Amino acid sequence: MADTPLVNRVANSKLITFKLEDHWPKAEMVNFDLKDYLYMELMLKEKDFREALKNHDFSQYQDKVLLVYCSTDAIIPAWAFMLVAAAAAPYATDVYLGTEEEYLRAHFRSVVESLDAESFVDQRIVIKGCGEKQVPASAYLDITAKLRPVARSIMYGEPCSTVPVFKKAMIRK
Repeated sequence: MADTPLVNRVANSKLITFKLEDHWPKAEMVNFDLKDYLYMELMLKEKDFREALKNHDFSQYQDKVLLVYCSTDAIIPAWAFMLVAAAAAPYATDVYLGTEEEYLRAHFRSVVESLDAESFVDQRIVIKGCGEKQVPASAYLDITAKLRPVARSIMYGEPCSTVPVFKKAMIRK
């Protein structure tokens, strides 16, 4: 058998690999649970809450994403979230009402919405999975919905081992 050079067909293909993980938020995410400010973990007393916020060191959230939520089943008035945002805004990169999971879904939705779909027209795209960080499943749904109208094909996984997701039907004359 003659020595035939090995050819890396994956490297030579015109696949576009898109890694959602590359768009992970840059800032550290930290939690701010309003439960700690509730009277008997049931209700918020405005005077006590204002005093607690005044004494809280919000500088610890410098350049971080502050995730504000309540882990108990208490009813929190809208102004309470506004007070936290007003106190944290000078320090935090972002103040978000919700958990880390909810923040990541919103973050990746924003990333996908900001993509220029025109740069993917008639392209074969691999949406890379299985990275070091757990990208929300909603991000894969969002990017598929965004790119399906323009892509030639969409696959999931690694370029050497993909799962077909979508393939545009080619019209032959």
